[in-house]
Amino acid sequence: MSAARVDFWFDPLCPWAWMTSRWILEAAQVRDLDVRFHVMSLAVLNEDRDLPEDYRKTLDAAWGPVRVCIAAAKHHGDEVLLPLYTALGTRFHPGGEPRERATVEAALVEVGLPLELADAMDSEEYDDALRASHASGISRVGMDVGTPVVAVGDTAFFGPVVTPAPKGEAAGKLWDGVLAVAQTPGFYELKRTRDQGPIFD
Repeated sequence: MSAARVDFWFDPLCPWAWMTSRWILEAAQVRDLDVRFHVMSLAVLNEDRDLPEDYRKTLDAAWGPVRVCIAAAKHHGDEVLLPLYTALGTRFHPGGEPRERATVEAALVEVGLPLELADAMDSEEYDDALRASHASGISRVGMDVGTPVVAVGDTAFFGPVVTPAPKGEAAGKLWDGVLAVAQTPGFYELKRTRDQGPIFD
């Protein structure tokens, strides 16, 4: 029996998407999952919304990394997205490094991609492809959510938002439960207030 295809849309600047990505990779070790990564964009999602100035500045900086991811996938194949996301996310989140060109270049070097891909940070050349990738993910769940979006066949959902990322069989059990809930017809939301930030361990 072939592995279940799981599509995962991420924005590398989101710490909660980072936590979810580390969980789903753990789940794939104990469940038969074929996880494929795609780019979505918080900047695209929020570009026409009235937002606080501080968050708007954060989103302005969010264009660069997603553009680089899209450029990397276009020139080197979608398979580079996971290692590039891992290199970027490790620096941005547990590493606390600045969301600037030098950090992106270091991630590119780590995964063996050309430094000139960082030029995409300040270019609109890949924006059509970025918007298309974003739309492919967000259209499955609606505009009321953010990143990550996870899809399994005809079932798609936002999240889960979890910290720390479960490991081993605990990751598999969370996968089983999330999928069971998401596949229930008419089920839309299960939520509680977060009382802690991401735990990167």
